[in-house]
Amino acid sequence: MNDSSWQPEPVPAGPAYDAQVGPHTRPMPIVPDAAGRDFDDREARDRGAAADGGPLFRAETPPQEPMPSPPPPPSQAPQDASPPPPKKRAGRDLRAAIGVGVGLGAVIFASLFVVKAVFVGVIVVAVVVGLWELTSRLQEKKGIKAPLVPLAVGGAAMVIAGYVRGAEGAWVAMALTALAVLVWRMTEPPEDYLKDVTAGVFAAFYVPFLATFVAMLLTAEDGPQRVVTFLVLTVVSDTGAYAVGWRFGKTKLAPRISPGKTREGLFGAVAFAMAAGVLCMEFLIDGGSWWQGLVLGLAVAVSATLGDLGESMIKRDLGIKDMGTLLPGHGGIMDRLDSLLPTAPVVWLLLAAFVGTG
Repeated sequence: MNDSSWQPEPVPAGPAYDAQVGPHTRPMPIVPDAAGRDFDDREARDRGAAADGGPLFRAETPPQEPMPSPPPPPSQAPQDASPPPPKKRAGRDLRAAIGVGVGLGAVIFASLFVVKAVFVGVIVVAVVVGLWELTSRLQEKKGIKAPLVPLAVGGAAMVIAGYVRGAEGAWVAMALTALAVLVWRMTEPPEDYLKDVTAGVFAAFYVPFLATFVAMLLTAEDGPQRVVTFLVLTVVSDTGAYAVGWRFGKTKLAPRISPGKTREGLFGAVAFAMAAGVLCMEFLIDGGSWWQGLVLGLAVAVSATLGDLGESMIKRDLGIKDMGTLLPGHGGIMDRLDSLLPTAPVVWLLLAAFVGTG
């Protein structure tokens, strides 16, 4: 029988009955105490029980066991195992990214080895589109009106001057472009003049001036091979960082700037770029050696990573993910130039130091 069905037998009310005394029980004798008072043994027993701090007659009533709690509903049933962690996925459409990358590579290599001047034209187009993307985002997100016309004209002149006259021509064109930005902005009201011209000079240096070093790489006798080395090392560095970081990345490199980048990815970029540097210096660059390739690969990995972080800083300040949507799977032109632009002067300088500029 279940304990919960048990209940004590009801006791009639009256002085002759209590929880222990039935209707035919003989009354308990009266015993005098030491002071001559008489009291009932039952009362003494009751007082003793009360003094113990418990309810009367608790010894005669067995404790009832608690009812078993019902099983939890299926929705609250404990899980035997935690769900498997989600699989890592790339943040972009890889098919579109690969297709666009192959198409751009075909255009670049075809222009490089057919007519050098055509590749200079490719650089000019990339610079003008990149300036348009940058100035458009600055105006949309920050209200900064960096004048596009003098920037585009001066940027194209900068690239051509660098190809024709070298570093001296590039610096002169850069100075004239900055002056043109200052004068062009004077045609508008003076409010925010300093902010607008500062952004304009920054844009002139960041996009066309750094891109001029790619055109300067092309002026050497083995210019196409130098440009290929520059492009291959930068792409291999980015690929190594992505592949190693995606597979083994755990420690964030700069979480406040670019949460997706890891220290493991940086090590991958360095390893891949140094290996590619050895191959490029041995087989593409006249007079190059393997140890120069190691140095070149290390420098490219560092500069490409810093360039990527710098672009991420700009986009975070503007509150955007991509600079544009021109290239499916890649974003805009500036999203592809982020690691190339700061790497160009590094490669030009190191190759000039290793094998000269001729």
